[in-house]
Amino acid sequence: MDSIFTKIINKEIPAEIRYEDDLCIAINDINPKSEIHILVIPKKPIKNINVVEKEDKNILGHLFIVCKNLAKELNIEKSGYQILTNVEEGGGQTVMHLHLHLLSGNTLKL
Repeated sequence: MDSIFTKIINKEIPAEIRYEDDLCIAINDINPKSEIHILVIPKKPIKNINVVEKEDKNILGHLFIVCKNLAKELNIEKSGYQILTNVEEGGGQTVMHLHLHLLSGNTLKL
């Protein structure tokens, strides 16, 4: 599975990196839906939540910790933020590589 995110992870195409470690990379979204819109992407090429395996639980937990830390660093932890993921085309997934959207405010009003 080779996606635009794989190319960003491999530094084949540029991105504005907000955070990176051995398990994931966090980049600014090129088409932001809020003032702060960061994509937190596992380096392991997982298509989406539908194909997550039991052994991926540490990666998933790590992605949420990274979101929490970025929210604190960006001073949105108290004002509020959202963490979203899209699953399959019908759920709005356009890149078939799991990623979390960290968005400031409440962009999804139900």
